[in-house]
Amino acid sequence: MSRSAPKSIPASKFFSFYLLLTTGLCGAIVMVVEVLGSRVIGPFFGVSLFVWTSLITVTLVALAFGYAFGGWLADRRGSPAVLYAIVLAAGVCVLAIPVLQASVLSACVGLGLRTGSLLASGLLFGPSLFFLGCVSPFLVRLVAVELRSLGRTVGGLYALSTIGSFVGTVVTGFFLIGVLGVSRIFLLAGMVLLTLGAGYFVAFRRQWLVAVLLPIAFLLAPKDVLPDKVLADGTRASVIEKRDSFYGNLRVVDYRFAEKHTRELAIDGLIQGGGDVATGLSVYEFTYPLQFLPRALHPAGRSSLVIGLGAGFVPRWYAAQGIATEVVDIDPEVANLARKHFNFPAAIPVHIEDARHFLTRITTRYDYIVLDVFNGDTTPGHLLSVEAMQLIEQRLNPQGVLAINLIGSLQRDNFMTASVIRTLQSVFERVDIYPVMAQNALDKVGNLTVIAYRGAQRTPDATLYASEPIHPMARDVLRQALITRFSFPPNTPAIILTDDFNPIDVRDLWMKEDVRRNILENTDASILIG
Repeated sequence: MSRSAPKSIPASKFFSFYLLLTTGLCGAIVMVVEVLGSRVIGPFFGVSLFVWTSLITVTLVALAFGYAFGGWLADRRGSPAVLYAIVLAAGVCVLAIPVLQASVLSACVGLGLRTGSLLASGLLFGPSLFFLGCVSPFLVRLVAVELRSLGRTVGGLYALSTIGSFVGTVVTGFFLIGVLGVSRIFLLAGMVLLTLGAGYFVAFRRQWLVAVLLPIAFLLAPKDVLPDKVLADGTRASVIEKRDSFYGNLRVVDYRFAEKHTRELAIDGLIQGGGDVATGLSVYEFTYPLQFLPRALHPAGRSSLVIGLGAGFVPRWYAAQGIATEVVDIDPEVANLARKHFNFPAAIPVHIEDARHFLTRITTRYDYIVLDVFNGDTTPGHLLSVEAMQLIEQRLNPQGVLAINLIGSLQRDNFMTASVIRTLQSVFERVDIYPVMAQNALDKVGNLTVIAYRGAQRTPDATLYASEPIHPMARDVLRQALITRFSFPPNTPAIILTDDFNPIDVRDLWMKEDVRRNILENTDASILIG
């Protein structure tokens, strides 16, 4: 039994090929949108588990509604013209994502990490994914002529679409992000869809006017301009370089006010370090305890490993003390920016790989290990598990000292912070917490310097850093931070974190929201996403 093809379908091998090309390209662009989603909303919401959950949820729901609506429409108006009008609509929606990004994110950020990221994902990515979901039912309606071969035809189309999704994922994640950047990839994807839609009307319907959409869309696409803005207090904020690496959106921002000139490195909106351009000193307090305390506890140390480069202040200081210093960082672009904008010495070796893998494959032991890594708003869980701590302990010399820069909470909802400390205590005999924040702010979220080592408690030799230069912007808080130790009460609820169970992304949701709120309150939106 067979049915005749819709009368409006052009009967040619070239058109059949065009339908197959449509199948593969639309499948690819679905994954392009999903993979890039975290980069679009990351500066406002971070790249936590909740952000990825929101993106996957929106993708599945939008595609499901698209499949249902596309199937309904294909049975009523199953012509190629309607299909390629849908492809054109998808292209317009993809091109609109970077245009609408700032206004949508600003409107949604006040709703919290979960609701805000879900709504923002729906508004930004839902329309394009919905239209792309409509494509598959139309293709089945146009291609499946004989019912006896319907299963084979549908299976072939979905296989081709899935292959396209595979290619879109790999090419975007492994190549395009590092070469073109997010905005240009959206422009490329949108133009591909517009070209695909317009190509049908020009090649098969001879409707030449549709081709005008392409140059108009290209001219209206947002230009890649580095933000430069005078803030309300008179400070001039300028993004002097931005890059989309395979691991995050990196920005180097200059701030000028009168004689002051500071420079910061931010990844997905989270500051990784900042310094005074004139003196080269860090303007942030958290770098100094990572430098001073390990040395003061082990004055004879001669080697150090810094995990997480950031702007490079910490390893640069260790190297300046005559200590053989190495760095491991997963992102080569971080190393490039640190050398280019923060005077990080080329002589300090930087190993570009995941820290856990690096620690597993080496046998070198160090006198100091500094763990200063953030993925989104927290230290990655695989670097805070008991297995990771045991690995770090094996890479320390007998008198060696571990220093961790941790964003945590000491009083409010402190379960996960206390669990990190409990995990360390299961590996090291001595674990001390130095809050790097004002004493009247201990009930808030802030940087904590956590020190761990073997053996009995040691007293830091403050004379080793008493004469070290400290930037005035960091001096007041730092004086107290270097001498104040905090201990959780013995009955504080906590668990030992493992590779199998480490709920840091889930249990610290409120803290991530607090960090993001602080970023948005202190950073102009154009600096984050311009």
